Amino acid sequence: MPTDTDTLIEQYRTMMLIRRFEEEAARAYAQGKIGGFLHLYIGQEAIAVGATAALKPEDYVFQTYRDHGITLARGMAPEAGMAELFGKDTGCARGLGGSMHFFDEATNFLGGWGIVGGHLALAAGAAFKSKYTGDGRVTICFFGEGATNIGGFHEALSLAGVWKLPIVFVCENNQYAMGTPMSRTSAISDLTLKAQGYGMAGDHFDGHDVRVTAERIGVAVDRARRGEGPTFIEISTYRFRGHSMSDPAKYRSQAELEERKQRDPVVVARRFLMEMGVSEDTLDDIDAEVDTRIDAVVKFADESEPAKSEVMFSTAVCPEPPGVIHGDA
Repeated sequence: MPTDTDTLIEQYRTMMLIRRFEEEAARAYAQGKIGGFLHLYIGQEAIAVGATAALKPEDYVFQTYRDHGITLARGMAPEAGMAELFGKDTGCARGLGGSMHFFDEATNFLGGWGIVGGHLALAAGAAFKSKYTGDGRVTICFFGEGATNIGGFHEALSLAGVWKLPIVFVCENNQYAMGTPMSRTSAISDLTLKAQGYGMAGDHFDGHDVRVTAERIGVAVDRARRGEGPTFIEISTYRFRGHSMSDPAKYRSQAELEERKQRDPVVVARRFLMEMGVSEDTLDDIDAEVDTRIDAVVKFADESEPAKSEVMFSTAVCPEPPGVIHGDA
C-alpha cells in the first residue's frame, strides 16, 4: 500500500476541507441559514477521497443524500456547495436542490438522491450506457447499509451482474440506518455475501485509512474498466454526528463514539504523514489554509443572491404550451 508523501498530503488537505465544510454547515444550520435536512459526512471522509483517487475525471458518480463529501473530493467548488445549502442562486443546483440534491455536471457527479436505494437503478443505467457506447467510463454508486434491503438495490445488482456492467457498488456501512443498528435489519453481518447471488465480485474492508480505500476501490474500478464486470464493496465506517441535524444520536453510547474517534480518518492520515517525516507545523499550516478557505466559502454563500423563482419555473416546472386551456381533454 505505498503512497507517496505528496499524494497523502493532498488527500489530507481534501479530507480537512470536507471536515471543515461540514462543521461550518452544522453551525450555519443552527443559525437558521440552512433549511430542510442536513446530513453530515463527518467521520467518513476517507471513503470519498480514496474513491476519487481511484477514478478518472470522466467516470460517473452517484451518491445518497449524504453527498457533500464526494462532491468536494471530486473537485466541485465548495462555494457552490455552501451556496446550495444556503438556498442561493450561485449554488450547484441554483439553490433549488439543497443538501440532499447536489449535482455537478463538470465533475460527472450525477446527483445526491433522497430516496433510499432509489438511485442504484439510475447508476446501473449510466453504466449500461457506457457499455453500450464503449465510452470506457466506470460508474461508482454509493449507498448506506439500509439500502441493501430495498428493491432497487436488488434490481440494480441483478442487471449489473447479468450484463457485466462497468459499475462499482459501494455500501458505506456507518453502522446505523438512521437510528437502527444493522443487527436489527440484516440476517447477515457481511453484506458482501449478497454479491455472490448476483455473480459479481465482493470486497469488505475498514474505511478509516484513505490509502487502503484508494487501493481497494482501485482494484474494483480497474476490473470494471477491463470489462470484467461489477463489484459490490462494503466499507465499514462511522458517522460522528447523528443521522441528520435533527437526530441527537442517543441510541449509541458516548463510549462507543469515543472508541470510534480513535480511528478518525483525518487523524489517521495526519499520523501517517508525521511518521513519513512531515512536520506538525506543515500540517498545522494546511489546517489554517483550509480554515481560511472555508471562511471565504461561508462569506460567499452569505453574500450570494437567493434562489430565483423564475429559475424554478423554467427548469423544475414544465411550462404550459401556448393555447392550452385548463380542463381541456
